[in-house]
Amino acid sequence: MKRRIQCIDCHDSGYLIDRTSEFCVASACACKAHCPLCDGRGFLYEKQDGYEVVRECQCRIRPRQLQLFNEARIPARCDGTFDDFKARSQKMELAKITAIATAHEYRREHPSRGFVISGPVGTGKTHLLCATIHWLTLEAGFSARYVEISFLYSEIRNGFSRGQSVLDALQPLISPDVLAIDELGRGRCSEFELETIDELIARRYNTRKTTIFATNYLLTKKASAGGYRDPAQAQASHCLIDRIGERSWSRLNEMCHLIELPQETSDYRLNKARF
Repeated sequence: MKRRIQCIDCHDSGYLIDRTSEFCVASACACKAHCPLCDGRGFLYEKQDGYEVVRECQCRIRPRQLQLFNEARIPARCDGTFDDFKARSQKMELAKITAIATAHEYRREHPSRGFVISGPVGTGKTHLLCATIHWLTLEAGFSARYVEISFLYSEIRNGFSRGQSVLDALQPLISPDVLAIDELGRGRCSEFELETIDELIARRYNTRKTTIFATNYLLTKKASAGGYRDPAQAQASHCLIDRIGERSWSRLNEMCHLIELPQETSDYRLNKARF
């Protein structure tokens, strides 16, 4: 029997999400203005092993979770939940299960392995990245951040004109508990781009921070032997290892579960537009 929803605005989640600007913005719902559990005190008394202890009430925790969500900078169009994601193949179901496990099992003292989801455009990769960030911030209270790789490169270049270093620009992406990097491998494969992504992945790797990725490039083909890297060939390659370099690729294999969706997976957005 389904539980009756008390608030038609937030469906009893306690928060509302505004998607009218560039990034999603969460705020507390009016139905939570007064907490019936603690009567506005902000804490609860509980019995543990015969002793009365004080515990912080959820109404005090929720504002911090809302702030964490807003700081994650999830694009307004991309916000979604695990419940919203409809798998259309076994590999898509595996990707969803992996993302859910990464979020639900995350512990700061023992971080989860991240994941890399590879597949054609319109197959729900960004949805799963954002659903993971959504759950980690709003439900679990961990810090997280989403970034699309081409915007990162653009922000760093703009920062140069203000005297900002690459490390200054990357710092907000190094510190969060979980980082979601979308469109990994996209770009011109220039030395600047290669060094930037190498620096970011290396710092996340060295600090044992959980990082999750989505990419349109293949995970299967190995790079050609030899240390020389031809930028022109890398730019033409459809393989992720060629586009991010062997060092970053090696770290990804240790940091993450690798999931490759079939290339014949249809574009959800195109299918939706036809009907």
